[in-house]
Amino acid sequence: MKPLENITVLEFCQYMSGPSSALRLADLGARVIKIERPVTGENGRQLSIKNNFLDDSSLLFHTINRNKESFTADLKSEEGIRKIKRLIRHADVLIHNFRPGVMEKLQLDYENAKAINPKIIYGVITGYGNKGPWKNKPGQDLLIQSISGLTWLSGNKNDPPVPFGLSVADYLCGTHLVQGILASLIKRNKTKAGSLVEVNLLSSLIDLQFEVITTFLNNDLQQQERALNGNGHAYLAAPYGIYKTRNGHIVIAMTDLKHLGNILNVELINGSIDSFTHRDEIMAKLQQHLLQNDAAHWISLLENAGVWCAEVLDYKQFTEQEGYKITEMDQTISLSENIRYQTTRCPIRFDGEKYFSFRPAPAAGQHTAQIEEEFGLNTH
Repeated sequence: MKPLENITVLEFCQYMSGPSSALRLADLGARVIKIERPVTGENGRQLSIKNNFLDDSSLLFHTINRNKESFTADLKSEEGIRKIKRLIRHADVLIHNFRPGVMEKLQLDYENAKAINPKIIYGVITGYGNKGPWKNKPGQDLLIQSISGLTWLSGNKNDPPVPFGLSVADYLCGTHLVQGILASLIKRNKTKAGSLVEVNLLSSLIDLQFEVITTFLNNDLQQQERALNGNGHAYLAAPYGIYKTRNGHIVIAMTDLKHLGNILNVELINGSIDSFTHRDEIMAKLQQHLLQNDAAHWISLLENAGVWCAEVLDYKQFTEQEGYKITEMDQTISLSENIRYQTTRCPIRFDGEKYFSFRPAPAAGQHTAQIEEEFGLNTH
């Protein structure tokens, strides 16, 4: 039995943050009913990466909507709202990532949902929260990475701001919502009452940066400064960073510079100079030395001496490694006899069991008739 079996979730979400949180709940056994507009479904069906589509929906949509059912309803009609309110009676969890005010206009906000079902756990994702001058700004991942200061942490000193090549705000915020929902389910077992769980993308990225923002706040509010070359972190001392070798790149994390110099047969630090203040010159010397041999040579030398290091791999190199294969993190899902795609699985194991998915993302409205009959939504 999966941990969330017999938990019913209504998902009023689109794009990435909300659907990714519902994906995790579905992977853990919850029944997730995705509420979509008739015919076209949610907007995320047409949002693609590299213009990849499977049937009428994008590969991206299929990636984050497996294991769900689709129920279509016109939320601008009285009949559609009536059916949704009846569904809320039977739900354990409701989540949405609409702009502030949308669910209130539909009379599907927390207070209305709680009046229908006092045990409902009501999850809300916004871009910047429900108050303040930014509340109506677009809650888009790249925008929030840029606003939050995150893009000044990675890259080199003279580089422009460098964002993550991932929807890190969306996914992390979805994860925070799952944490809040799971905590609320435990609370409900004790109190028999539901909860309102609110998260926003900006706060999630602030939380992600808790170490460096704390450093900034306690360092006379001095602006972070990236290393001249090779560093992956604006606040860490040499040798932390990425280095080019004769045939590729390696990464070296935190280690004692004298110890590192002895292993590599190069003097990196003379006397008691500070490894943060002088990191540019130290890293430049280390970089010049590492160009003398190939990545495998340096990795062997450093790993045998207990130094934290690794080769820098691209996706092709990474997925060919036994270390990747042994995780069994990939899976194949079939949409039909002729359409299959590979994706990743739930990363959580329970009692040693890995959770794989065999149910693809639904077509828009695929389960509407079944759900209407099951919950008696057509009776007045």
